[in-house]
Amino acid sequence: MNEIKHIFFDLDHTLWDFEKNSALAFEKIFHELNLDIDSQEFITTYNPINVAYWKLYERNEIDQESLRTNRLKDAFEAINYEVTLEEINTISNLFIDYLTTNNHLIDGTIETLEYLKDNYKLHIITNGFSFAQEAKLQKSNLAAYFVTVTNSELSGHKKPHQNIFQYALSLANASKNQSIMVGDSIEADVLGAMNFGMKAVYFNPANEHVSHEQIIQIQKLTQLKNIL
Repeated sequence: MNEIKHIFFDLDHTLWDFEKNSALAFEKIFHELNLDIDSQEFITTYNPINVAYWKLYERNEIDQESLRTNRLKDAFEAINYEVTLEEINTISNLFIDYLTTNNHLIDGTIETLEYLKDNYKLHIITNGFSFAQEAKLQKSNLAAYFVTVTNSELSGHKKPHQNIFQYALSLANASKNQSIMVGDSIEADVLGAMNFGMKAVYFNPANEHVSHEQIIQIQKLTQLKNIL
């Protein structure tokens, strides 16, 4: 790792606590719209559905609007709560508005970034929607840590496509052998970077089994201190 000069981070689920922040957003929405829904039950149902739809989005099998609408539609159907398409559209728009009013971070985020910032140039590569990701970075006070931010809308490609990694490296004026990717998605972040020729670290807080023995794993962000 001695040659590493640039560290590229995913944002959602890696630094920015999407689960906690989205749960708070839904709680506020349900209260505001007088919907008799247990927000914790809903988010437990919604999270895996959301992940599945993001994978479809990353593979270009659905568009942004389908992602935003269908993940909600399926979640409400799963908890047997009837909502109209108009209500789904309202909830979808409110969710985007309210999501970034909560900015809880993954444990160890600031400690880790403070440790790394003096010796490495830090960057973001995200598949998230650009307006939302920029708001998250600004409102959570993370923006100051990062030299560049690459999102899929800017690059025209989504992780794991190699072009988004090439775009990010060009923007950062970095080479593959100087760079490493850190993220929570084995497919999009880790294998995407490795197939491109970059090193990668898998942020795996649930300690899920990984069949690729050569993949470097951490369960806590602060463990990056032992690697970099």
